[in-house]
Formats: sequence, C-alpha cells, structure tokens
Amino acid sequence: MNYKKSRQSRALALALLTLGATSGVYAADEAVIQQSFYPYQNDKPSFAGLSAGMTINKGNVAQFKEILDPAFYGFIEKGWAELKVGDTTSFDLHPNYVEATRQHMDTVKLGAKPGEISGAVAGRPFPQEPDANDPRAGEKLAWNFKYGYNWGDSAAVSPFYWKFRDMNTGKLERTIKFDFHFLNFTRRVNQEPTPAITPNPSQLFRGIYVKVQEPYDVRNTQLLIHRAEDDLKRDNSWLYLGFQRRVRRLATGQVTDAFLGSDLMIEDFEGYNGRISDMQWSYKGTRFMLMPFYNHNDLTLDSETHKDSDGYQVVAFGGQGGCFPNITWQLRKVYEVESVPVDGSHPLSKRVHYMDAQTFTVPRTVSYDRKGSMWKTFTIGQAHPDHHLPKNKGSGVSIDDSFTMIDIQAMHCTTGQFKGQVDPEMSKPEMFSVQHMRATGN
Repeated sequence: MNYKKSRQSRALALALLTLGATSGVYAADEAVIQQSFYPYQNDKPSFAGLSAGMTINKGNVAQFKEILDPAFYGFIEKGWAELKVGDTTSFDLHPNYVEATRQHMDTVKLGAKPGEISGAVAGRPFPQEPDANDPRAGEKLAWNFKYGYNWGDSAAVSPFYWKFRDMNTGKLERTIKFDFHFLNFTRRVNQEPTPAITPNPSQLFRGIYVKVQEPYDVRNTQLLIHRAEDDLKRDNSWLYLGFQRRVRRLATGQVTDAFLGSDLMIEDFEGYNGRISDMQWSYKGTRFMLMPFYNHNDLTLDSETHKDSDGYQVVAFGGQGGCFPNITWQLRKVYEVESVPVDGSHPLSKRVHYMDAQTFTVPRTVSYDRKGSMWKTFTIGQAHPDHHLPKNKGSGVSIDDSFTMIDIQAMHCTTGQFKGQVDPEMSKPEMFSVQHMRATGN
C-alpha cells in the first residue's frame, strides 16, 4: 500500500470539491476528513474574556470554569498552579496517516462485542463526529486513540526523567532516568517497511520497551510489552530486574501496581495503556477546553536537569510542590470519554479522558478510586513537532513532552521530562524481544 502521494491526493480532492466535481458520497467523506484532521483551518475557538498571553490564576479562574476540567480547576482555585494561555494552533498529523484514513474510512465496523473491529487497515478508524445517541460512540473514540498516530510508526524518549515529589514540601525524593521505545508492527504509514514489519509470527500490533539508566539500584531494570493485533488477546509483558538478572512475566494484575514506586501504573502510560476490551467506554460529550499544547522551543526551559550537545533542554516545572509543568495551554476541541474497568477488582472505579479531537492524544485524564472519589490526575504536555528537535520537524507527530501524575489524596506527584525523538533508528524491531532484554541486562 502506497501513501507517498498523499499530499497530491489531498490537494486534488480539495480542488475537486471546490469545483463541485465530486460525487455526493465523496464530498461527504472529504468533509468528514476536513472536520476530523483540520478543525482549526477556518475558525479558531474563542471564549469570553480569554486571550493568548493571559494568565489564569486563583483570582480569575471562576470565569473560566467552563473550559477547565474539574481537577485542574481545583488546582488553580487552591492557588497550587497558574495557567498561561497560548494561541490555538493546528497540530496536523502526517499526510500519509490522513490519506490512509481517507482510503479505509468507509469499511471500518465494530464487531459484536468490545474489542472486535473489522476493516481498520490503517489510519483513524472512525473520523466521523461521535453521535450522542450511539451507545458505542465511546468505544469508537477509544479505537481512534488506540490506532492513533501517537509517536507515529516508531519513536523513542531518550532520555526520560521521572521525578518523585512530596507535594506538600516540594522535596525531590527520587529521580529515575529511563529510555522508552515505541514500535508499531502493523498499520504503518510512513516509516519503512509499510504497511507492516514482517515476519510477525506473534501477530503483534505494538511494542513498548523501557530500560532504566539511573540510579544504580534500579539500573538495567527493563519492561517489555507486546500488544496483539487481536484486542481480545491479553498483552504479554515481561520485567527484567537488574539486581536479580532474570526476566519474569508480569501477571495481568501487575499493570495496575505502582510502577517502580511512582504514582503511575503501567496501564496509565500515554493516557491509557491497555486493551479496548478491558473497559466499558462512554462518550460524555464534545466541548472546548484549555489543553496542554505548546511550542517547546518557545518555553522557558529547565537548564539544570538535562542539556545535550545539541542544546536541547527539557520542560521546567513549578507550582505546588514543583508538580506542574511551566507550559502554555490552548483552547481546543475535546471529546470527553469515560472508561470503567470490566474487572471489579481494579483499583479504579473509572477514568475520565479528555481526548484531543485533532490528534487523538489524551493530554488530560482524571481517575477515581473504587469509592468514586477523585484520586489522581494526569497531564501529558503536547509539543508541536515543528518547534522541537530538528529531526521531529515534519513528522506529523504530536510530541509527548512533559507529564505530571498527581495523587491528590496522598499529596504526591511524579513528573516526567522528555526528549522525544521520532527516529526509526532508535527503535528497531530486534529491541522488542525477551532475548534483547537478557542480552542488554547482563
């Protein structure tokens, strides 16, 4: 399958639309594509009293309650954080991904039960606007996230700093330096080989490989996740513990344990790192909200944590306990989606995900404990690829660039500072194997 002429295809399609030469069906499909991938092409959202460059703080937050999620509104109301507003900008995904969506959008269908899907060859499975009367609208949005262009076909975060902090005192308790690697085995639209890596005997969709670089006591700890094409098959996950020098398979329940003592579960990665079939999904509505989207190179960055020879610096943090990234936020179109665990023994009663309607990243998630009380809140800052590392320019990937997971009940946070790199040479298929874990761990 060849998506290389997608720019020309899009230009031709738009020209035909303008001339009125397309069929009614094709014109309708093209309108769906434009709405899904280019929502800010003609109009940018606005809200009374909101302007780029302003700061939302304890003194004025009440007038912006409608465009903030309840957790972040509470943080600002308490004086824990302030929010700087930036211009709303378009985060255009790679044109090959858009073209793949265009080619296959009319063939995708859900199966009889959650986790079943057909016709989703590549691209966004359901680019149509969600329908509040559709009982499976939330599930469709979840598939859009799962098969999104998050990290493209492959990428790495190297280095990746996690800091554990006491939110009351601001004390930095621990720093762990990781390398994270992501690889799509199928549904590839840009990096060769496309559309799939072969051979693929285990019929994998995606792999995640993690290795700890520092500190010494957990150095060489590794995590490997294999996600099957068939969503009804459970993930295979392995952990290599450097001090034990052995690989062990993770039990299903361990993906909801605290990962290396942090405030994150493995299931929390990227907003949600699990199967569609493990949750009941509900679409709660479309709204405009302030979301953590920005140009990395325009920020005042952290000059102490990390600086490479290329001059790259990670996002700085401040606010209560040093738990909040110093970034700008944009007013953006968002789908609110609720996920409720199928397993009654899950530590959460639900998550509320705020999915960005253009990129289908999940920059904001609020999690509730089994009693229904707000427990944790997750922010993943999204950096524009054209205002980041030179190698990321033109990649069409919304770059995960900062995070904070705040445990509201424990007054504790884990923050993340990224050097995200869309570089196929950094995440080769051979890295995503148990044999590789053993070889690099010794």
